[in-house]
Amino acid sequence: MKNKIPDFLLSKPSHTQDVHKRGTIQASYIGKGMKCLSEVITTGFINTGQETAKGLFRNLDPRVKVLFLIFFVITISLKRDIFSEVIMASFMLLMVAVSHIDIRRFYLKIIVLTFFFGFLISFPAALNVVTPGEVVLPVFELSHSYDFWIYHIPREIGLTRQGIDGVIMLCLRVMNSLTVSLLVFYTTPFHKIIRALQIFRIPDAFLLIITLSYKYIFIFAKTMEDMYLARKSRLVGMLRNNEAGIWVAGRMAYMFRKTMSRYEEVFRAMVSRGFTEEVKISDLGKLGVVDGLAGCFFLIVMTFILWI
Repeated sequence: MKNKIPDFLLSKPSHTQDVHKRGTIQASYIGKGMKCLSEVITTGFINTGQETAKGLFRNLDPRVKVLFLIFFVITISLKRDIFSEVIMASFMLLMVAVSHIDIRRFYLKIIVLTFFFGFLISFPAALNVVTPGEVVLPVFELSHSYDFWIYHIPREIGLTRQGIDGVIMLCLRVMNSLTVSLLVFYTTPFHKIIRALQIFRIPDAFLLIITLSYKYIFIFAKTMEDMYLARKSRLVGMLRNNEAGIWVAGRMAYMFRKTMSRYEEVFRAMVSRGFTEEVKISDLGKLGVVDGLAGCFFLIVMTFILWI
């Protein structure tokens, strides 16, 4: 049977084509945003908290991992020397390796976030204009020094040893904090993390609100993606920027109305199933022997890092 589908529907547009050429398709900023939403949905539901994977850290009780997260973040904040931060980074690398996590992809995200939120923010502090000290790497030289109000701008501008140490320290803190946080979130399903928070005597109603809010983020993102795909499937040609802005504003109002409607539906469904405004989340039971030994091991490591 002869194929009756037109060729232009079967061909895929090349990204290297001239975007101004007639008949080519150019990805809009809305399309790029929808692609990011799809990646968020995929990462949230698939990559994070895989229960079927094996690994030392994956098999521990969520309560041990939550305590590990909190106390290690506190330890990272308390230490003020580079040597201790390097030891913690090495220990985190060992935990990632024994948890059977893809080290390359895992640390690629951490390095990118550390670069933007650690290095770029703190790099100006390495200059002697911000941090006085011994200049180890001159950058440029002015004709003479300047004094402006309470600020002194020296004649020679460069990187100081004290400033470089401060930048390295901050980057290591950011990297270690991200590592321990992502390690816990990558090896523990979100609902188990919420249940583990019961050890801090957090009310069950508050934990339920957090769980529903977390799930609604993905429902919201998925709904937005479906609306955009439905719009795109009925669209011929490209939208102008003002038309795209009008569509986005209209979808925002629609999502607000849909959110209120979904809230009422969920509440009525809960009442019809016997909800009496009493929330009770089941606990995780007793800790196992392996969990107790792991907790003691983490405590010894934290004590050693604080001692050095």
